[in-house]
Amino acid sequence: MAMSSLVVCAVLAACVSAGAAQWSPATATYYGGPDGNGTMGGACGYGNLYHAGYGIDNAALSPALFNGGASCGQCYAVMCDTSKSSWCRAGSMVTVTATNLCPPSPNSERPNLCNQPRQHLDMSQPAWEKIGAYNQDGIIPVVYQRVKCSRSGGVRFVITGSSSLTLVNIQNLAGSGSVAIALIKGTNTGWISMSRNWGANWQTNRLLVGQALSFAITSTGGQFILFLDLVPASWYFGQTFTSDKNFDY
Repeated sequence: MAMSSLVVCAVLAACVSAGAAQWSPATATYYGGPDGNGTMGGACGYGNLYHAGYGIDNAALSPALFNGGASCGQCYAVMCDTSKSSWCRAGSMVTVTATNLCPPSPNSERPNLCNQPRQHLDMSQPAWEKIGAYNQDGIIPVVYQRVKCSRSGGVRFVITGSSSLTLVNIQNLAGSGSVAIALIKGTNTGWISMSRNWGANWQTNRLLVGQALSFAITSTGGQFILFLDLVPASWYFGQTFTSDKNFDY
């Protein structure tokens, strides 16, 4: 079924019966205020989401979806489930980027929507209001599916760390939106495998200060791109370097 056909379905049950089996059920709430500024930063480490290329249509994912940070940067199409709630904006859909973690809570009196194994999206308020009408609880049932990300410009590399730790936040990926494998190379080194430190931050313990840097990135979609000599030897911690390449899948 074409995406345009899915969007205009007024009753979600009709969509499912027509073959949209790839949609998964979840719940959605909102946070961050009417302007969404409260969603800046987050567990993916992107900082200012406008600068990182993600804007205000973003979401914090429950641990079941966040996958330890492996989902950072991925895109999800979300619709309110009109078969389960009257608080839906029927026929509306929004695409959000995973930029944060919705943390679980040990409070047993009111189990948190983000506790395992729940699938939940805590969306920016502007994104949530595109598919849901305000209600007292601020909770709506939704269906979602992962979709291809569309980005402006190239992949960005933000370098932080210390003399003994190089930490790189890899952001603004198109296609699958997320990183599966990251390697780094200095002027005086071979290719070094990086490991995920937290969120979208990848690390190496090799001392690379004073060397020009290259990156080799494989997206979770399986596409491999080389970013050769992207960072000059004069780089310093806190700088951002934007490439002229991005992913198709």
